[in-house]
Amino acid sequence: MILPGSIVEYIEGGKFFCALVIQDTGKRLRLLNQNGRELNMPQSRILLSSKTRYSLDMSRTDQLQLLKLAFDNRSKLSDTIDLVEIWELAAQEQQPSFSADFLAELQFGGELSDDQTAAFLRAVFTDRFYFKYKNGKVTVHTPEQVEQLRHQQEKEQEKEALLSAGAQFLQNLHKGEPVSTEDWPDLPKVLEWIEAFVLFGSEFSQADLVRQLLKKAELVGPHDGYRLLVQAGVWQRDENLALLKAEQPVIFPDVCLQQAKEIKEPSAEELLADPKRKDLRALDVFTIDAASTRDYDDALHVEDRGDTIRVGVHIADVGYFIRPGDPLFTQSQERATSLYFPEGHIPMLPTSLSQGVCSLLKNRPRPAMSFLINLDRDANILNSSIVRSVIQVKRQLSYREVDEILEKDDGREQELQLLNRIRQQLLQKRVDNGALLLSLPDVNIDVRNRDNIQVRLSQVDTPARTLVSELMILANGVAASYLAGQEAPGLFRSQPPPRKRLLSGIKNSMQDIARQRRFLCRGELTIHPKPHSGLGLNCYTTVTSPIRRFLDLVMHHQLANMVSGKGILFSGDECKTYAGVISQKLGRANGVRQQRHRYWILRFLEPQQGRTVPALVVGQGPKRVNLLLTDCFFDVDLPVNPAFPVEPGDTVRICLARVNALDNILRVEW
Repeated sequence: MILPGSIVEYIEGGKFFCALVIQDTGKRLRLLNQNGRELNMPQSRILLSSKTRYSLDMSRTDQLQLLKLAFDNRSKLSDTIDLVEIWELAAQEQQPSFSADFLAELQFGGELSDDQTAAFLRAVFTDRFYFKYKNGKVTVHTPEQVEQLRHQQEKEQEKEALLSAGAQFLQNLHKGEPVSTEDWPDLPKVLEWIEAFVLFGSEFSQADLVRQLLKKAELVGPHDGYRLLVQAGVWQRDENLALLKAEQPVIFPDVCLQQAKEIKEPSAEELLADPKRKDLRALDVFTIDAASTRDYDDALHVEDRGDTIRVGVHIADVGYFIRPGDPLFTQSQERATSLYFPEGHIPMLPTSLSQGVCSLLKNRPRPAMSFLINLDRDANILNSSIVRSVIQVKRQLSYREVDEILEKDDGREQELQLLNRIRQQLLQKRVDNGALLLSLPDVNIDVRNRDNIQVRLSQVDTPARTLVSELMILANGVAASYLAGQEAPGLFRSQPPPRKRLLSGIKNSMQDIARQRRFLCRGELTIHPKPHSGLGLNCYTTVTSPIRRFLDLVMHHQLANMVSGKGILFSGDECKTYAGVISQKLGRANGVRQQRHRYWILRFLEPQQGRTVPALVVGQGPKRVNLLLTDCFFDVDLPVNPAFPVEPGDTVRICLARVNALDNILRVEW
């Protein structure tokens, strides 16, 4: 109980105060402090009460003088206290806590005064390393606690120094002024923190510190951190944030680069030392790809045998170079696929392999997995075989060259004309079997001039492109059928029928195709075959892009083992594990691809903010209208506007009200 007339000690705003107890009201004390302020305070806030009681009859001036004298005396005494010496003595007592009086006696000796005990408590609160005061007891810290508290203090001091020095340096960087590590040794660390903060926000462990640092540097705009990193040269102007956030691998680990370096281009003789590898170098094998392609993983040949036609689909045998358990196999599993962006691509395999040793380059012997498929004149499969082979590409053609050849049809290039007829037959068979042809133009984004992004649309269903795609589908179907016939597990792609079927046949309008896409079911990856409604096939897998897709690489190994007579390589459980990992990693990669595509489309649209652009009405619900921006084939939607009725198939103009690529914002209006 604290009696009126006592001098008490309390803390407010981090400062010590002496006060005289004027009255005890039961729950609270009425006090007069050294500054002449009267206040009511709960007893729980009182640190110490004097043993001596003073008369309340003295004048207010005398009361204040008494309090100021006590305050000054306690402050001076507190400065003389050696807490380290007291702590060392107290630690020897093997007791966790003591009274304040007992510990103060170790410093002052003899009979203690109120001021001496108060001075000791002030020292304890000022230097929190050695003791802790709580509920009238002083706890002695262990040596481990003292060390931990010292470490915390050093961290706090480092933080304060960082905040003080860093703010100005960050301002300089933001203005484009050079800052070196000689000027500021913490520069690399801080830029790394800011990068993590911009990407992951509050999830980053140092987020609070970065916020304080940016605030102190007056960089509190929504993208000041991003622009700071651009100015510092850490990021490019259009940094791929989606890629960084997803933590998709970009750099190959040293162990992978070392493996790639050790993989040498094999000679035909080395390849044919394997008696089960067939020499097909005499065949007229050619590739058909985009003019910019450098990683050739598929090639073709055709032989007209009168009543029958033999089609050869030859796929780069990447499995010859990369085996399960290899660092590059593990890294390919992590990446799952090559990623292609307007500004460049991230290969699944190092370019020395993807564009070199593994690529089906002209006039170079290459190991391949060859699908030799015999067809009748109506393109029905009579029989097929899968062989490990050695091939040598004779020609490398572009889609444009092949389209021009097919358009001329001047009697030359009979092989291409024959393949084109087979392409048409195969396509029609799939459509008759329920396949949906949903190709929309490719959206080619030209970012060479970042101040003037250009978008160009190109057809994907040209004869040359569909010729290649149909033959790849043919080979993939043959691979799936072979595994199914052997009752072997694999990685099979399937797709349930659409939730609603809107179209059929080969020729469909853009509006119908866009609408149909909204009713497709998600594809599945299973270890046993199931129908693929979108392709019109009873079973399907992919083996035709092992340079670019991990799934295809896995399937190559499974097929190679089986056609070599070695049996099943990957068990059902192993295939199930691969299916789960591939689905997860592909989901991540596809998410990055979609977000990056959206970013560049928004960058293309940004200069057009406030203008109207053409859009195709794809569909209409009770509340929303679905549209397709026809300049860039980008989906948007708007609320139904009774004053502006539209129907699917209409072409309208809508306003780009707000576009911001960095904020991922596109707002359109009627």
